[in-house]
Amino acid sequence: MFTGIIEAVGKVQRIEPVGGDMRLTVEVQSLDMSDVKLGDSIAVNGVCLTAVKYDERSFVADVSNESISLTSLKHLKAGSPVNLEKALLPTTRLGGHLVSGHVDGLGKVVNIADDGRSIRYTIQVPAELKRYIAVKGSICIDGTSLTVNAVNDDHFDINIVPHTQERTIIQNYKPGTEVNLEVDLIARYLESLLLHSSDKKKEGLSLDLLSKAGFIG
Repeated sequence: MFTGIIEAVGKVQRIEPVGGDMRLTVEVQSLDMSDVKLGDSIAVNGVCLTAVKYDERSFVADVSNESISLTSLKHLKAGSPVNLEKALLPTTRLGGHLVSGHVDGLGKVVNIADDGRSIRYTIQVPAELKRYIAVKGSICIDGTSLTVNAVNDDHFDINIVPHTQERTIIQNYKPGTEVNLEVDLIARYLESLLLHSSDKKKEGLSLDLLSKAGFIG
């Protein structure tokens, strides 16, 4: 599990084809590796990967074909900057929200505009994920915990303050950039619980279903 608070921006050092999939070597830059152990999880652009080798300057992780096909890791090349976060500890401050590191789908940046001292990004979202995205709810984009500011049709907006802009790969986004999306865990579990507790299986959530389950009056 992760918090969505990026600890460092690393850099892809090497990508190697191994046994039909991919092995990734990442320079960790400022990420503190002193407490990392073999087999620990490190999120790379929001994708939970396992460190199979490491030292104080870098780590190596194997990337399955499933992860390659479903995430933006397939676009990485030597020199690509990546968001990094180590798995949280019981004593970690939960500054963002609970993030599993399991990507639900790919979004696409469709517009970037100045908005005061922040920058407003409009992200196109796959139709099957839209129902999990709510105004002022949480969304994880390339491993970064963010707040949704607007939802319209097939896209949503987020505002990125200067601190986040400077300390994540968001500063490199352009219209057309594909990004990893992980929706809020609570929304997914809530839907699953309600659907399986209902006599008749329904698609998605509804106000009527929430009311019958006692979540609203």
